[in-house]
Amino acid sequence: MKKFISVLFSLLSLSLTLLTNGCAVRQDSALSFSEYTDRLFVNELKQDTLSMHYTVRDPASYGITDYQPSLPDYSPQNQETQLSIQENIAYALNSYDPDELDLQERITYDILADSYTSGSDTDTSLYAEILRPSTGFSAQLPVLFAEYSFYCEQDIKDYLLLLQKMPDCFASICEYETEKSAAGLFMSDRQADRLISDINALCETSKKHYLLETFEKKIDALDFLTAIEKKDYISENETYFYQFFLPSYQMLADCLSELKGSGTNDAGLCYFPNGAEYYANLVYQSTGSSHTVDELLDMVEARRTTDISAMAKLLAKYPDISLEPTDYAYKDASPEEILAHLTDCIGDSFSPPVSTDFTVNYVDDCMQESMAPAFYLTAPIDAVDQNVIYINPSAGYDGISLFTTLAHEGYPGHLYQTTKTASAELPVIRNLLNYPGYVEGWATYVELLSYSYAGLPEEQAAFLMHNQSAILSLYATADLSIHAKGWTLGDTISFFSDYGISDAATVTEIYYYIVSEPAHYLKYYIGYLEFLNLKAYAQKELGDSYTDQWFHDAVLSIGPAPFEIIRRYLPDFAAGSDIPPAC
Repeated sequence: MKKFISVLFSLLSLSLTLLTNGCAVRQDSALSFSEYTDRLFVNELKQDTLSMHYTVRDPASYGITDYQPSLPDYSPQNQETQLSIQENIAYALNSYDPDELDLQERITYDILADSYTSGSDTDTSLYAEILRPSTGFSAQLPVLFAEYSFYCEQDIKDYLLLLQKMPDCFASICEYETEKSAAGLFMSDRQADRLISDINALCETSKKHYLLETFEKKIDALDFLTAIEKKDYISENETYFYQFFLPSYQMLADCLSELKGSGTNDAGLCYFPNGAEYYANLVYQSTGSSHTVDELLDMVEARRTTDISAMAKLLAKYPDISLEPTDYAYKDASPEEILAHLTDCIGDSFSPPVSTDFTVNYVDDCMQESMAPAFYLTAPIDAVDQNVIYINPSAGYDGISLFTTLAHEGYPGHLYQTTKTASAELPVIRNLLNYPGYVEGWATYVELLSYSYAGLPEEQAAFLMHNQSAILSLYATADLSIHAKGWTLGDTISFFSDYGISDAATVTEIYYYIVSEPAHYLKYYIGYLEFLNLKAYAQKELGDSYTDQWFHDAVLSIGPAPFEIIRRYLPDFAAGSDIPPAC
């Protein structure tokens, strides 16, 4: 699966990390709701340097000047502090009357209120896994460091200070994992071995480390530094890399080695005492769908049945149809040509892009093993024309897979989505609320639509679209069933074999990846299904006045949110509403 780098990688979520200085309580009775949420925005960014850097290019323009660079604190003690702050924020929200707010403020109010009312009465704070192999903190931090842009000299200084903060941050992770171990909730030996192996590979020093190389390349390209200043910063970075970065990861590897053996569960979350309840809440956080696990299983199976039936009908009518098209208009086009084509050809169903400025970069040789196959690096909210799509050559993208990947990451996927929503001028706090089901659901929805933009025969495009949807549905069913229903490896192998996937080694890899990354696949596929549900609802509500372009503009104007909230407000974006679609 293609990964969308989220700047809010903290597994504690915004609802637990929004503020750390007690400013959450409404302190001024005259403070308007927008002023209050703006204050939340500023205070959160002050406490989370990585989020700040990837969210805004110029912090000073938002009044952020007196911050101390910091990394997350995952210690159990800090989590308790955050829970108290969460209560303060909930209290502050209750002091506002949503009926007195404008439309976008009401949407924001409902989203914030949902963040502080959803969840469980059962204490599952130790069930979250900070160290997921692909999406966990230790896996994502090197990527965020590698892509850390130096817009000004202060950014370089912040980066170097973040390196110095790593030992305390990683010590807090070790403290958290030790608490998990004591509670009988530590990861399996298989997962620990995988993480230790990944850390050993990251810390390999037989050749120059890619983080040293990327830092030097960025410094060398700066025109606001003298040659001496560049040399000094490069030297300082190398010193800190060996003094702080490598020892922090080694500390983590040592911690995992010491705790290894205390894990009791090598299967789904439901085998932990409160695991099924925790997983249900995790599914909601990951997908934004209010459906129960059983309802989601039914939704996924129903869509898979529809897709397979459609494929069977197409195959009966076109017996020579293939899953590997060899001759179509954009088979040999460059990424830039494909993206330019997509900005033009989506016009019937999507309004014009806000920005057609983009750069396609290829992941450097030194980073290919550690980077995702492709990703869109989210543009800062004050520089929406700064759009970069990365392609990892080691993924071997070509042909139709390259085309649909660029639709997912670019137009009308993440790039289009991000810039379009930015044009709706949502309250700035919305940029810190992470709803992966919406974000990845949209990108999957348009990726499947994009087969019809590639110049393929209509029947071929439909066949490929239904096939891809059916494949993604298998992963979703496996995720839900492994973690909520207790599927074993044998159950999973049997399930995939029913659909012609009989390579036991491949399915074994899938099984253990899902075990270590619960709900990861769901944000793509359940998000996709929820967009289809929203579309059907809008078609029913608007009747003959419905158009795809209106629907797409409306959901992007509402922005990332739980799907129930999007559905609630979708009619307000019809013709005559006080906020028009973002077009």
